[in-house]
Order: sequence, then structure tokens, then C-alpha cells
Amino acid sequence: MTKKELDTGRFRDLGIGKNLLTILEKKGFDIPTPIQHQIIPGALQGKDVVGIAQTGTGKTLAFGIPMIQRIAFYKGQGLIVVPTRELALQVDEALRDIGTPIGLRTVVVIGGASQHKQSRALKQSPHIVIATPGRLVDLMNQGAYTLDQVKSITLDEADRMLDVGFLPQIKRILQSVPKDRQTMLFSATMPKSISTLASTFMKMPLRIEIAPQGTSAENVEQEVFVVTKDNKMRLLDSLLQQYKNDKMLLFSRTKYGAKRIARDIRDMGHSATEIHSNRSQAQRKAALDGFIHGKYRVLVATDIAARGIDVKDISIVLNFDLPDNSEDYVHRIGRTGRAGRSGKAISFVTSSQKHDVQKIEHLIRKSLPVLSLPELPPQRKRPPQEQRQDRGRNRAPYRGRSSKGNRGRAYHRG
Repeated sequence: MTKKELDTGRFRDLGIGKNLLTILEKKGFDIPTPIQHQIIPGALQGKDVVGIAQTGTGKTLAFGIPMIQRIAFYKGQGLIVVPTRELALQVDEALRDIGTPIGLRTVVVIGGASQHKQSRALKQSPHIVIATPGRLVDLMNQGAYTLDQVKSITLDEADRMLDVGFLPQIKRILQSVPKDRQTMLFSATMPKSISTLASTFMKMPLRIEIAPQGTSAENVEQEVFVVTKDNKMRLLDSLLQQYKNDKMLLFSRTKYGAKRIARDIRDMGHSATEIHSNRSQAQRKAALDGFIHGKYRVLVATDIAARGIDVKDISIVLNFDLPDNSEDYVHRIGRTGRAGRSGKAISFVTSSQKHDVQKIEHLIRKSLPVLSLPELPPQRKRPPQEQRQDRGRNRAPYRGRSSKGNRGRAYHRG
């Protein structure tokens, strides 16, 4: 094999500038991921890009490296729009990791933090702004920030932003940035709404698809338990004992369910915390940091709050409730089996959710094995005060879909 062949597929072959390349090499970045390898050369040339890729594929550097380099060469400002606070902070950390040595200045614009501080930071002309759509548009409406200097904009996890109702804000943002700009859009799926955005606001974009839509992680073992709603907590009790040395990310469909599940897990003697929209930004950050550093073994999250949970050593993803749509199943289980590790995804389903499982199987193009229930431990008794609190609520704990498959009205999004 020739030296040239040996060099193929390395960061130094992608057209990255010397200063940035030196930083990447010092940080241990040598061989790019597939999405980085395919997107960086075209993005460095200023081309618009549509990237179809799952979470955990290295998207942040795929759009971050070209954005940093082009801003250094051509000035102006970069804007990255993401669906959640956690993902905004994660992207900011990744960009600062490689950009700080060359003087990169970033500002994070998210809800749950001081608008005054963010407005003041924006006046300092940062190189890159990382924002959630709601807070960004709020500041635009207040005249605290304009997009006149934006030369490169990235929409990350665009499907999630549209799922949670940010389409009006996304259109407003894209209409407000200068027409002479680079646009990069990343999404795990490509529904019609995303295709319409691309055709309306992008100029002959490169389309890069790393894995077919709905492709689930290859090194994640998936299994299903059919269980009644009343026995879900008993089954969880059993599994927490079975996997007592494993870090677990558990998904609830509602923020109230997440709070109660985390409380019950703690009552079983396990360390647990939760992330959902009822928690402040400081609480969410403390929960995620505690989960990353081992203070908590179990993190209970809702889909809305879960984007940005990039933790390498999650052994198990447990779907206490199935997600509202099949695509979210793929996003959820992609949180385990990362960085070359193996992982396990366990889902609790009721007998009335057979159709939901079939839709997931159709999307991921494989069958989900149904396991027999283990011997369940006795129902644990709750403290009298918690029992009174439960009886005082009109909604039932962990309420799922009705027998017809419709969402119950008691759902409160997380």
C-alpha cells in the first residue's frame, strides 16, 4: 500500500486549514467519521448541505469545522440553531474545544438563562451564536439581536425542531438572515416539511445520507417486554436489580411521569434524577452533570428534554413508555452503544400497543424480540404522604394511550 493510500480518509486530506488541523491532531482527531469525511470538503467551499444522519455520528464537527474556518477567512458570523438547551450547550462545548486556541468566541442563547446577559454578550460580536429557536426569536423581536452579519447558518436536528412546533420560528430566522449565506441542515429523517424548507431556503444543496432513515445502531441489542401498566414499576424494579452495575437512561412520555418514576426509583434505593421541561436550566445541568460523573446511575428524561444527552457510557436505554412516533425510538436507543461500545435497549409495551411496535419494526427493518417476564418482585409500598399526593391528582400515574391508540388528554409534554 502506498503512502498516499495510507493517507486517504484522514482529516488532513479534507482541505482543513493548518492552524485548525494542528488543533484537531493535538486533540486526537485523526480519522473523520463518515459524515465528516463527506460533508467537510463541500462545506469548506461554501456549498449548502443537507445531511441525513443519526445522533452520535459526528455531526457537530461536520458543520463546526467548516463554519469556524470560513468565518476566520471571510469574517461575518455563524449561527447554529438547535432544538434544546442541552444540545446547545453540548455544541458550544465541542466548538470551543477546537476553536478556543485560535480565538473563537461563542455565545449560547437559550431559555432558562438571563436574557440580559445574553443580550450583552451578543453585543460583543461573537464569531458563532448557538441558539434555541424560541429565545433567539424573542431577542430578535426585542431588537436585542439582528442576523445581518450571519454568513453561515446551521439547523441541527431539524426534524425535532419541527416536531415540537418551531416551524414558524425557523421560517422567521431563515427569512431574516442575508440571502448571501451558507445554509446547512441536519436531520435524522426527511419528512415533507424538511424537504420544503430545503427547497425554499437553500441553493442546490449537497445531500449526504450516512445511513438510511430509521437505521438503528448496529451494536445495540433490542428487546421488548409486554407488561400491564400496573406492573411496569415492578418490572423496572426487577431490571434495576438485574443490571445494578449499569448506567441507565430511562424515557417517560410525560414530565409528570418522569418526576414520579425518578422518585420511585430513589425509593427503591437507587440513585436517580430527572430532566424535563418543568426543571430549571440549572437543575437540568446539575442532573446531566451528575449522571455523566456517576452521582446518579439512572437518568429519567422526556423526549423534548433528551436531545443533547451525549454520554458515552450509557449501558441501557429503557423505554418505560413507547415514544409518540417511531422516529423517536431510533433517537432514543441511539443514546447507548456509542463510541464503539455495545448497548441494550429495553422497551415496555402493553398488549394494546402491538401496532406501535409494528410501526417501529417497519421503520428499523427488523423484528424486536419479545422476552418472557421475569418473576416480578412485590409492589413496593409508598410513604403515606406520597400516596395522598397520588390520590389528589386527577390523572393516573404513567398514563399511556387509550385502547384505541389515541393519546390521553392528560398528557403533558416534557
